[in-house]
Amino acid sequence: MKKLALFLCALLMTISIDAQDKRLKGVEKELNKILEATKAAGFAVAVVDGDKIVYAKGFGYSDYENKIPVDANTLFAIGSSTKAFTSAILGLLRADDKLSFDDNPRKHIPELEFFDDNMNNNMIIKDLMRHSTGLPRHDGSWYYFPTHSKDSLLMRIKHHEPFTGIRQQWYYNNFGFLAQGVIAERITGKSWEDNLKDYFFAPLEMTRTNATIAEMKSSSNAAFGYEVKDDKIEKMDYYDIAGMSPAGSINSSVNDMSKWLITWINDGKYKDKDIIPESYINEAMSSQMVVGGNTPDDKFPDIHFSNYGYGWFLQSYKGHYRVDHGGNIDGFSANVAFFPSDNIGIVVLANQNGSPVPSLVRNTIADRMIGEERSDWVGRYEENLEKGKKAQKEAEENSETSNVKNTKPSHISLDYTGKYTHDGYGTFEIVSQHDSLFSTINSDKIYLRHYHYDVFEMIDVVEGKVDTASYGKSIKITFATNDAGDISGAKLKIEPTLDALEFKRTPNSIDVDTKTLEQYTGEYDISGTTIKVFIKKEALHLFIKGQPEYELIATAEHKFSFKTLEGFKVEFIASDDGTITELKAIQPNGTFVAKRK
Repeated sequence: MKKLALFLCALLMTISIDAQDKRLKGVEKELNKILEATKAAGFAVAVVDGDKIVYAKGFGYSDYENKIPVDANTLFAIGSSTKAFTSAILGLLRADDKLSFDDNPRKHIPELEFFDDNMNNNMIIKDLMRHSTGLPRHDGSWYYFPTHSKDSLLMRIKHHEPFTGIRQQWYYNNFGFLAQGVIAERITGKSWEDNLKDYFFAPLEMTRTNATIAEMKSSSNAAFGYEVKDDKIEKMDYYDIAGMSPAGSINSSVNDMSKWLITWINDGKYKDKDIIPESYINEAMSSQMVVGGNTPDDKFPDIHFSNYGYGWFLQSYKGHYRVDHGGNIDGFSANVAFFPSDNIGIVVLANQNGSPVPSLVRNTIADRMIGEERSDWVGRYEENLEKGKKAQKEAEENSETSNVKNTKPSHISLDYTGKYTHDGYGTFEIVSQHDSLFSTINSDKIYLRHYHYDVFEMIDVVEGKVDTASYGKSIKITFATNDAGDISGAKLKIEPTLDALEFKRTPNSIDVDTKTLEQYTGEYDISGTTIKVFIKKEALHLFIKGQPEYELIATAEHKFSFKTLEGFKVEFIASDDGTITELKAIQPNGTFVAKRK
């Protein structure tokens, strides 16, 4: 009888899998159409039904140049699909009474500060998990000014301005997930990466999954990232997201990610092992914040609401409850989705930048697996693509430029050079080369093309050539002048919900040896007031009785700026024989000349 029972069980499993296979019969023809229509280098997809992987396959190439095919074990960067892992760590810590979601984040990270006292006093961990902090994205802070230190990146939050109040509006913010990762680190005494391995990768047997670019590069069967430019598939460099890792640094395969989906579909269990508390599973995939109304329209006729849980978007797709999260990072796109009422999970990983592939593949397979009418997703995509190209062309033809002709900058190129700093973002430097201005941001060379007045365009330099196609379309940088007539800073509109951010300028300094500095030392007289210039700790200093000592920073021959006073400069005047005879003090309220005693 026991053998008969085992035989019947195996037979039922076979029948079940055959039925599922029938639902996906012919799907590969549609998936190959998606590959072709989107010009993607490659992608992989896996489908879960209950506690089993019923389909897993790769399409296209992981290495497009060498035509190495994608398979179900190929590693891709999953981007923000990482977020559900980060919040789930907190779910485990809460189950162990190590924290409450109603805790202030500063309870666990005492040095963490927000923009104002209201945020400092009233923020709770739950706000970080559901994007209800009142902060906009501020993604330029980590993307354009990367650091490998989570703690250093976290300290920038103090200088991130909110656009609305706490819990007033949902708005996506990666820094909230960075903070969650650091909270877990402080509680466990282990890195976020090690927490991932201990809590999820090891027990779920996700043997190929990792969370660093270094591991990605050293792994076998790892995809390269690509983008489509001028209808050509071009390779992109990996983006090392180490500092912001809890928000999106996992690299995985569809086979490994299927085990993650099985856990969520089965109330937090994998192979009868408790991985995630069921109470957290239910809470995380329930509505914690309204994203938008999302009543059905022409663009999304099958979507009926749009909410957010903890690291998951929630929607109704053709009447079926869907939980999913996408991911995008340089050269890669992802979508991890499941239908809890249907016990169906779908993961799609693509090595294409900002790709439509994950959603197209997910929807194509979902229609079959949940038994709803099949939509022509490829046809709809191609139709919308053509409409978009036509609209863009019309917009370009009808656009009126605000460029004011025949204007010129207020200063010579050298005067714009220096370091520009925003405490919530970072520092970039502007240099002059052959009377043109250039900068380097996140290792990318930027040409500053004059637009009008003191406004310049930031144009990419690709393979040594300026991207002329970006003229008139790129981010603009507006330089500001202080009362002394110096370039004091620059404004950049890189956070859409806020006014342009101001970066304060520090003039570039030059190295001057002590022997050269000695020529400036001595006393200078101006209307009976003595100015003393001396060397201290190998740097030139200036002192006037009743005032502090001021360190001077060399910016050019005989020219110095005050290290701590904006708009104050000193220029030493030399006679024909090269002897220093005068000190010219340039201040916001005027220029004064002191004779050397």
